Amino acid sequence: MKSPAMDILPQSGVTTNSEPTFLAALVIAALCASFGANATAIKISLTGLGVFTAACLRFALAAMSTSLWAWSTGKDFRLKQGQFKHVFILTLIFVFQIGLYNVGLKFTHASRGTLLSNLQPFFVLILAHFFIPGDRITLKKILGIVFGFIGVSFILFQKEGVTAELRTGDLLTLVSVILWAINAVYTKKILSGFTPFHLVFYPGILSVPFFFIGALIWDTPMVTAINSDVVISMLYQGIVTASFGFVVWMELLNKYGAVAMHSYVFLLPVAGVFFGGVVLGEPVMSGHIMVSLFFIVLGIAVVHSRKKML
Repeated sequence: MKSPAMDILPQSGVTTNSEPTFLAALVIAALCASFGANATAIKISLTGLGVFTAACLRFALAAMSTSLWAWSTGKDFRLKQGQFKHVFILTLIFVFQIGLYNVGLKFTHASRGTLLSNLQPFFVLILAHFFIPGDRITLKKILGIVFGFIGVSFILFQKEGVTAELRTGDLLTLVSVILWAINAVYTKKILSGFTPFHLVFYPGILSVPFFFIGALIWDTPMVTAINSDVVISMLYQGIVTASFGFVVWMELLNKYGAVAMHSYVFLLPVAGVFFGGVVLGEPVMSGHIMVSLFFIVLGIAVVHSRKKML
């Protein structure tokens, strides 16, 4: 459920040598594209719902559908002694992360928000170097990080056509991405004692009452319009990406491994920019957006490349 996915692309330490079949590759690519389009769906939902109301409904939907899947497949919902405190910490980080991301998207473009979101893996690499034993920064990772930050700089330092509102949205989104990276590193530190299902399911479902309280306090009104676009966008976020997408991703991840799966994540920023332009009519063909997209995709490709560098 954390995936807007990309809210979070589910990850695992699973590694295999099996290569995806052609059909599996198409499914993986479609999943990455759907995760990339999530920012566009969020923007649409915010035309009729408050930022916290939308988050509350999204993760309530995801909780129900994921619970049904977990129950039907015999997943163990029980947490071990001492695990709840870690889950609660992850939930708090998650609530602030999603809250800031939704508020940021309310002010900025979906395409810009997607590109900024794809800075998360680079923040994870930096934080993991200091907090995850054995997860050191290599020359290849440094090069990927540099490309990624160069790409984002074209957004953050753009002056032409950027309003104060757009700038505020960019900065709030960036803070949420940093929190997302902190969440990912904390998850890596405690992963050995959990199943990936627990670390996705519980922060998602426990976040719902927090978002509901936030909606009561800050969303005035909570609902401004309900139409087919808002309903479809909520179903897309809650079921297609945050639950169904997560389930399919985890199944494919277990079968083909993290290396093969993450070779496709460069599609996330591409899809985010594409859908922001086509669906929302955002100015995605500007030089700043195109250059930013190029460097971010290049950085992701370098980090996930299987080739070693000197």
